[in-house]
Amino acid sequence: MSRLLGVDQSPSQEVTRSANKWLYGVNASAESGGRRFLSLIGREKQRNSRRKNYNLLGDEETLENTCTIGNYAFVSVAFHPFLGNGQTPVLNLAGHCDPSINGYIGLSSNIKVCQANGVKVILSIGGGVGSYSFISSEDVMQVTIYLWNNLLGDHSANHSLGNTVLDGVDFDIEGGSNLHWDDLARYLKGYSKRGKKVYLTVAPQCPFPDAWIGDALKTGFFNYVWVQFYNNPPCQYTQGMLSNLEDAWKQWTSSIPATKIFLGLPAAPQAAGNSFIPASDLSSNVLPTIKGLSKYGGVMLWSKYYDDLDGYSSSIKSHV
Repeated sequence: MSRLLGVDQSPSQEVTRSANKWLYGVNASAESGGRRFLSLIGREKQRNSRRKNYNLLGDEETLENTCTIGNYAFVSVAFHPFLGNGQTPVLNLAGHCDPSINGYIGLSSNIKVCQANGVKVILSIGGGVGSYSFISSEDVMQVTIYLWNNLLGDHSANHSLGNTVLDGVDFDIEGGSNLHWDDLARYLKGYSKRGKKVYLTVAPQCPFPDAWIGDALKTGFFNYVWVQFYNNPPCQYTQGMLSNLEDAWKQWTSSIPATKIFLGLPAAPQAAGNSFIPASDLSSNVLPTIKGLSKYGGVMLWSKYYDDLDGYSSSIKSHV
């Protein structure tokens, strides 16, 4: 369950993602001296209405190993697909731990290794399957308190990760309702005033504005925006033709207050079919232009599993 692969740094049209994979990511930020980063997503996707789980996908690197190879600055752990609307929140990390034995406490040591190596670990909420929406601002507040007490900050008696806390929340909203996500961003950002910075990231589709999260993006509360420039021909790169992607990039960067936007891409042909850009094409025909445009922060890859197939991140890392 991970998204975003970074050199020291996802879908609309429906490469839907299941609620079970690591999202490993890397992003550029002021804290990192303005370096460009590559982000990697390690979540799995759903095909033909069937979820693939961790074991079915094969051997994906552990969170600890992913954070120590030097490729990632952010790791998004996915997903939290059930929350809001009065329902009991459900965290689903698909095969990376066994909630029936010790919950997710087994991840605690992995997360600490990541953080010790300067890698921020983010919780991704939403995804391609699940049930998540809000019926009121009060509903949002209850979810915010739950996230803070159980995963981000203050330790409740049954803290999901033991004595470890995550660094922030990623919004991967692909359904439900477009209401109140701005409230969630506002409430979560408010916790930064308690002395702990809460990172907020978001992964919209490239058609602008995003149907689900567009209003929340206007708040300016998101530190990083990983736009999924794939599975949407009107705003993705086609071999030899950069204009659609470039025009979409300019629209995104001129229309939202975020300071860093990332080029979201599939890490292998199997990840998104004809949306895949070969490493040589990306480095010679895409990045030279995109890196010269405003607000460029790095590259986000979908996903950790697919990146492991061919080592795409290693091929493009020096060019990001």
